[in-house]
Amino acid sequence: MIIELIIALIVGVMVGTFTGITPGIHINLVSALLLATTTTFLLGIQPLALVIFLVAVAITHTFVDFVPSIFLGAPDEDNFLSILPGHQMLIKGNAYSAVILTLYGSLIAIGLILILTPLFLFFLSKVYPYAQIVMPYILLIACFFLIYFEKNNRLMAIIIFLLAGFLGYATLNLPIKENLLPMFTGLFGISSLITSIVKKQKIPSQKIIPLKNITLPKKSFLKAISASIIASPLCSFLPGLGSGQAAVIGSEVIGELNQKEFLILLGAVNTLVVGLSFITLYTINRTRTGVAVAISKLIDLTLGDIYVIIATIAIVGLLSFFITIKISKLFARRIDKINYRNLSLIIIAILVAIILFFTGWLGLLVALISSCLGLTCILLGIRRTHLMGCLLIPALLFYL
Repeated sequence: MIIELIIALIVGVMVGTFTGITPGIHINLVSALLLATTTTFLLGIQPLALVIFLVAVAITHTFVDFVPSIFLGAPDEDNFLSILPGHQMLIKGNAYSAVILTLYGSLIAIGLILILTPLFLFFLSKVYPYAQIVMPYILLIACFFLIYFEKNNRLMAIIIFLLAGFLGYATLNLPIKENLLPMFTGLFGISSLITSIVKKQKIPSQKIIPLKNITLPKKSFLKAISASIIASPLCSFLPGLGSGQAAVIGSEVIGELNQKEFLILLGAVNTLVVGLSFITLYTINRTRTGVAVAISKLIDLTLGDIYVIIATIAIVGLLSFFITIKISKLFARRIDKINYRNLSLIIIAILVAIILFFTGWLGLLVALISSCLGLTCILLGIRRTHLMGCLLIPALLFYL
């Protein structure tokens, strides 16, 4: 039994590394394929081993998926905001440091999961009804500060925010699967890649700095982690909120974050939301991620299973940290030797093909409109975090 669980963990890490490094391949796809094969090819495998496999895939993915996002500008559904500061650091030759900062956040998130799990187990069912009541006000505060901190053109920021909200609401109600994929890809991925092509940006040689030299002042570090602690628990058990919204809520509540602080926040939130979703499933029987949905169909979790899942998260987090460092070093050594214009065109073509495959022509139309809105935001010189209206406004309407 233990051997089977260990094998499931190792295979899960391998699969999570593949999905993380491959643009457009989300862990939800792996979950769907696993559920489709449990009654045929995987019939003899114990359910807990399948659960460990999914947990390992999900946690590994949250570490590795920042590599293509930062180096290639190809966003994942959960880390699309990393393109904003990540691309800027790439142009300055600091993409490796950007990835390491997200890894610091993810690694700290593993520790926070260990700390928060007992609190979730004992208090979540009691706090849950009250959290649903206050959530609309938290979202309203996040929207207010999002606009308030705009320094260039507050009126245009409001217009962009509302347009993104309309786009998000319309997209979420379209009859397509994976409807967030074309919207996020257009808003944050394709728009950035087109800008790089037009500006004829060249990627400089990337600096590979020792880990001990990639640091933040203690105050900045605590600021980023505090933001993730505030936002992630809410987003792990409330419907309509994902890790992107968690990052925005956390950053606006704590105060405006610089590039490095924001990257740590994104890494922490990405891993926290996924990790805590398993505890949420056990405590209040709510599924907030695709992997949690798959697990709910495989097994009725017991407290003993939760202990095994927490141990898996801790082991996988450590393994993923070092695996991602190796992968990011490989990218850092090779990225400046590639024609970035041609690479950007190839990535756009791949993203378009993925969108067509998963969402059809309607999804491609969403990606086109989203790309135009993303480009408008860039040309106006407005912070692209205002594009988070695509999720904040639909979530606000959901609660109101």
